[in-house]
Amino acid sequence: MSPTRREALAQLAALVALPMPALAAPADDPLDGTVADYQAGRRRGAWTAAEVTARALDRGRTDGMKWRAIDALADTARAESRAADARLRARRTRGPLDGVPVFAKSIYDMAGLPTTGSSADWARLFPERVRRDAIEIARLRAAGAIVLGKTAADDFAYRGNGTSSHTGQVLNPYDRAGIRTPGGSSAGSAVAVAGGMAFAALGTDDGGSNRIPAQFTGVVGMKPTFGLVPRTGVIPTWPYLDTHGPLARTVADAALMLAAIAGIDASDPLSLAMTGDRASLATLRDDALSGVRLGLVELHAPRAQMSAEALSVWDRALGDLRAAGAVVDAFAPSVTRVDFRDAFSAAARARGDVAPDSRSPAPTANALLRYFAGRTSDARAAREAVKRGYAAFRAFYDVLPATYEACEPLLDQPMAADAAGRSFARSRAEVVAGLAASMRAAGVTAMVYPTMPFNAPRAVDPWPDVRTPLGYGNWLGLPEVSVPAGLGADGMPALNLSIVGLPGEDARVLALAHAYERQSRRFVAPPRAT
Repeated sequence: MSPTRREALAQLAALVALPMPALAAPADDPLDGTVADYQAGRRRGAWTAAEVTARALDRGRTDGMKWRAIDALADTARAESRAADARLRARRTRGPLDGVPVFAKSIYDMAGLPTTGSSADWARLFPERVRRDAIEIARLRAAGAIVLGKTAADDFAYRGNGTSSHTGQVLNPYDRAGIRTPGGSSAGSAVAVAGGMAFAALGTDDGGSNRIPAQFTGVVGMKPTFGLVPRTGVIPTWPYLDTHGPLARTVADAALMLAAIAGIDASDPLSLAMTGDRASLATLRDDALSGVRLGLVELHAPRAQMSAEALSVWDRALGDLRAAGAVVDAFAPSVTRVDFRDAFSAAARARGDVAPDSRSPAPTANALLRYFAGRTSDARAAREAVKRGYAAFRAFYDVLPATYEACEPLLDQPMAADAAGRSFARSRAEVVAGLAASMRAAGVTAMVYPTMPFNAPRAVDPWPDVRTPLGYGNWLGLPEVSVPAGLGADGMPALNLSIVGLPGEDARVLALAHAYERQSRRFVAPPRAT
């Protein structure tokens, strides 16, 4: 639908009021730049990993604590940085992430630190330092990355506001008044990379937990294909939805991180083999959008509910896509945010299957037991740990039985064997097959729409009553890269563009997102905390 003259004038006025992006220039501080620039500086002797890691830890203690973005800092980071510098001198580096400072979300196990889950109750119940790394942390260390510590999140990664009972409400670094939400649940990870405390950070996403804070803090957030990244060693959420991935200031840096953590592992029974190899994830080209047909899903861009400024930013993002060589056409996929739940149920009924349930209690119960079993060789101790933490965990994941005793029979039911979960997975495969057919018929390579059609509200306020496509991506297991589209007139991140593909097309959506980013260059760092 074409805008009215009044609407068009309002959009034009909003566009004129938008701040212009700064011209790209080498960062004075390597922490404000890209991984590639940082590594180039190390090779020419401009700085060392030890120097930059020390600066990152200092920012974590100052800006990070002021913004309540940090859960804990690791006392191993300095030694790891010196080891990375030694490898560089010996020309034995482990790859592009060797010596790169990164963070992980508070629900990840990290050897030498307690796992608080950003919950005051959990931190009190489990104060001990764990002795193992989550598989993603282990893979990052194997790639030479320096894990600085953990970032704050919503309790147990359950909500989307960045509200932790352990460290307090995470603050949005773009909001000088300190009242706007940074989004969540991966709030601290997004704030840490936006504020130059690290080049990238790990987050998780069950219904937008990477993409929400990516938009509200104006950074890149990715939800990979479901199952691409194994989740062992992380406090569980919903096993049939939970997807782990990177946040970073650039698509290229997010791609490097994803390449380090992706790949099937038997320890996570729902992890899947990837299409292609890890290196393909980080193979990006500036001209990747040239001649590519993108499908604009108009139901996911509710223009009637968007502000004039949001519409201006969104239309400018579409213009940037076209300027990068893409053909952007309206596209009506076989399933949308409006009807995807009904499509799953209908597919199950047609099969004569049980009702699909993305939040079936048994898989979460089994995942919780598996989490603690991975921390000890004593099976009884693992069950005792589940019992000790059950009430605190169940206060959020309340689909679980009311008491530990009622839940105990579910603990040993393999998550991959749960009838409702298996039905959900079958429906996902059928619904995605229909989506793929509709994309092929339209000649569409990927879909585009706003990550969310509004910017960050106050942390204490309910969100606008506008449905978003966030859950759509998790239910279908689609890879999605959320890229900043620029700031609004108030200096806050206004909108992110989502580029969304079919399962297994992570390398493709990263390449397309990179090409958009290179054309638009919309990331603007927040003001430093004072």
